[in-house]
Amino acid sequence: MLRYTEERKEAVLKKLLPPINRSVAAVSREEGISGATLYNWRNQAKAHGVPVPGEKPSPDDWSAEAKFAVVIETAALSEIELSEYCRRKGLYVEQVHAWRQACIEGQQSSRERQQAERAEAAALLVLRKKLNAYWSGDSEEE
Repeated sequence: MLRYTEERKEAVLKKLLPPINRSVAAVSREEGISGATLYNWRNQAKAHGVPVPGEKPSPDDWSAEAKFAVVIETAALSEIELSEYCRRKGLYVEQVHAWRQACIEGQQSSRERQQAERAEAAALLVLRKKLNAYWSGDSEEE
């Protein structure tokens, strides 16, 4: 069984991942490495949170680690660069923004979350009272 250095493995793996996105078959022929080995490397990268194009039909089905990796990769990009990045990865800018917001919300302290939940509950109660007043006003007029 052949052993490859980490540097070689990373260089070959870069060809499989965005923005290059070459096929496993093409890289296998070019590098002389079996397709099974390349699929294994790609799956290992995916397990470590690297956003990897693959079998899943939708980026929303990606693992939390892959989504987080996209958020980190795009944190310093301008809107134009983000749009280009999303086109290369087959994503929507709105998905990246939603993932970023989810990461931020995940880091909120329990106190901040409780305050947000209380504010939401208060807003729902106010809306419920207004709706009840609206419906009770309609029934009295009939």
